[in-house]
Amino acid sequence: MDSRAPFGDHSGMELKVRSLSDEPALRTRFSDFHRQAWPRFLSEGDGTGGLFHRIYSDFADFQFGVWDETGALVAVGNTIPLICDGSAADLPPDITEILERGLAVKQEGRKATALSALAAIVDESQRARGLSTKVIEAMAALARQHGLKTLIAPVRPSLKQLYPLTPMERYITWARADGTHFDPWLRVHQRMGAEILRVAPKAMVITDTVARWEEWTGLRFLETGNYVVPGAFQPIKIDVRRNTGRYEEANVWMRHPVKG
Repeated sequence: MDSRAPFGDHSGMELKVRSLSDEPALRTRFSDFHRQAWPRFLSEGDGTGGLFHRIYSDFADFQFGVWDETGALVAVGNTIPLICDGSAADLPPDITEILERGLAVKQEGRKATALSALAAIVDESQRARGLSTKVIEAMAALARQHGLKTLIAPVRPSLKQLYPLTPMERYITWARADGTHFDPWLRVHQRMGAEILRVAPKAMVITDTVARWEEWTGLRFLETGNYVVPGAFQPIKIDVRRNTGRYEEANVWMRHPVKG
């Protein structure tokens, strides 16, 4: 995957998209972008049983970076091909199963039918340039290149963390006066033609010690209970006696058209 401004760009930007296969040095940069975009309990916690890192060795063609006209790396994308018909009923329940399905396709030598997004991250200093749209366009182009009919995405709504007591099922119904989604990240997908299929209530589950949660959040948890913490979509559950903290994150499954 090596292309320049292939996505109908009319903003004057000359963008270059290269895969990890073409640009091995990109490997060390993905974690930098993940840490920048995600709360520590997501970027440092293990919610996938150690499977996530395998996308870099097993699916290097499907991990990519976006460079601007100055040569700066401005965005990254993580995806994985899998077997899924794109219907709500056939969607994986969580990120772990997305990875398991993709790895099974590779191990069994089967043909994938869909591409799932895993992360689409723009450098925080570049977020006023409309680059998030370009990352999604790059994913759709990648799906077309590999003959995949569907692009699905477990989306993390960008403002949900500000409303941790509102269930995701209600949050995704919020709309602006013009009828578009209240959440700006959902709105980006919506404007590109994506539709919401359903909520994945436990897309990512992070469980660790109380001390680890205190390190991640900068808070003290002195008694058992539910706590609102920065970056979380809903309260985390702390059990002091058992020395555990548990966070269940809901994502929103969306499906993009893959044209051509």
